[in-house]
Amino acid sequence: MNKLVLLRHGQSQWNLENRFTGWKDVPLTEKGINEANNAGLLLKKNNIKIDKIFSSVLERANKTAEIAIKASEMQNLYKNEILIYEKDQRLNERDYGDLVGLNKAETADKFGKEQVHIWRRSYDTPPPNGESLKDVVDRVSPYFTEIIQPFILENKNVLIAAHGNSLRAIMIKVGMYKPEEISSIELPTGKPLCIDYEKGKLVKYYYLT
Repeated sequence: MNKLVLLRHGQSQWNLENRFTGWKDVPLTEKGINEANNAGLLLKKNNIKIDKIFSSVLERANKTAEIAIKASEMQNLYKNEILIYEKDQRLNERDYGDLVGLNKAETADKFGKEQVHIWRRSYDTPPPNGESLKDVVDRVSPYFTEIIQPFILENKNVLIAAHGNSLRAIMIKVGMYKPEEISSIELPTGKPLCIDYEKGKLVKYYYLT
């Protein structure tokens, strides 16, 4: 049995400020750093040895991966003290377009709560000049199939450090949820979601404790 671990980045500065972040590069908060460290400790506690790591190109996801793997003490994943992992913008967060940088409460006041709820939670309605969740699924799915899935089929343990919406897209892709269900799924920051595979088939999924 091998594992796919989905890890949403630790709390970022704009998570703290309740802003739409999208592709904007913002750092982790102190809480976010601690969450990433705890994620690594959970990998160590559960004796999960990661073979391959993927991440977006955004700092908050990259730092989460680096901090978590360092805390897990998997030294085999380092070369000259630098973590070995693949970064690709196809794993980036959903692009929120014109909403990026805006406080979510202020955005609701400006555009109306109902409209903002549709932009945030509908599957195929994008915010102005941004991406819908469907767009993210269409972006992430080919990358997962072509680049990540072969490692799973080779019985490798894979970690993906990414974002709420790109990880939701993967959850749809692997069959955990249907598109109409996924918008109600909340992924906590810095908490590893472990998916167990047996001979390439999803067996179960659970958060590490």
